[in-house]
Amino acid sequence: MIDLDDVHLTLSSPAGRVTILRDIDLEVDAGTTVSVVGPSGSGKSSLLAIIGGIERATSGRVVVCGRDLGALDEDELALFRRRHVGILFQAFHLVPSMTAIENVALPMELAGRPGAMARAAELLEEVGLAHRLEHYPAQLSGGEQQRVALARAIANAPDLLLADEPTGNLDAETGREIVELLFGVQQQHGTTLLLVTHDARLAARCVRRLVMDAGRLGEASPNTAGGPSTLVTPGG
Repeated sequence: MIDLDDVHLTLSSPAGRVTILRDIDLEVDAGTTVSVVGPSGSGKSSLLAIIGGIERATSGRVVVCGRDLGALDEDELALFRRRHVGILFQAFHLVPSMTAIENVALPMELAGRPGAMARAAELLEEVGLAHRLEHYPAQLSGGEQQRVALARAIANAPDLLLADEPTGNLDAETGREIVELLFGVQQQHGTTLLLVTHDARLAARCVRRLVMDAGRLGEASPNTAGGPSTLVTPGG
């Protein structure tokens, strides 16, 4: 499902070139759940961007869902994301001028799938929002907006779901509800889940737990989601 080999990411800044990711080797099997924890600025979101085909690695090999992302042009990367990747952001990123059902139907319509509105209604019912189909984002609570965002993320039945701090803008109780929905959806659809979080308890829900520190990736210790780490070995 995911195979990263000696991946590096270096970006320009006013102070010069900054290395964001270094020496990343990672293999993830299809259908599993993986969390990534680490301090702010350690490279967690950049790792998700590389895997999702949003950011290009400076060097190294990135293979996701059998596709070598480094060999794809921008149009091919967009098609890859549409077919294989769903993304759940901390800030929801819903289209404010569209209703809940229109937001969820949008990726299906862009993909040319028939029956997009009917399927969007089914997905919103799945996340407990059958009564909110015609509401706009500004009319929804934060938890409701994240439910819409989750329904949208799985609209095209992605093989891979990337979640970047999905409970970061929510209160504790609403966050717990979203977590239960997220893992329920993952199990129901058999989707591979890669989750970035600062919440050690949320990270511990995943089968596999990784730690990012200063751009390097390691495995979490067996007893904690955020404790000491060792470097991930290829195939690990």
